[in-house]
Amino acid sequence: MQKVVMVARILLGLIFTVFGLNVFVPFLPAPEMSEAAGSFYGALLGSGYLVPLLGVTKLTAGIFLLAGILVPLALTLLAPVVVNIVLFHVFLDPAGMPIAILVLVLEVFLAWAYRDSFKGVLNPRAKPSMG
Repeated sequence: MQKVVMVARILLGLIFTVFGLNVFVPFLPAPEMSEAAGSFYGALLGSGYLVPLLGVTKLTAGIFLLAGILVPLALTLLAPVVVNIVLFHVFLDPAGMPIAILVLVLEVFLAWAYRDSFKGVLNPRAKPSMG
């Protein structure tokens, strides 16, 4: 099972490292998008900060996953990104659903594989360490 976890971690890490790097050094062609998807992405670009922020998040988390360091942190950083990727393709660009589903499955599988690391975060009665 450890090999399956490692393959999933590396695959998800590669996906986010490549797409995160592509934000700053465009080497992949922009996919065709529906008008609604193009308008949405144009608004993200127009903000001036959101696309670079997403790029840094994807690249950093992807590198963490590839290196096998801070994996729970990487999964936490990527969770809202993955949700937005899936919803973007559900509502605005259904043609991209296969990759969105792959990313979602990898994220959920890895979160389950690393579930012990999240026990403290999911504690409903957590207490501060100070005092």
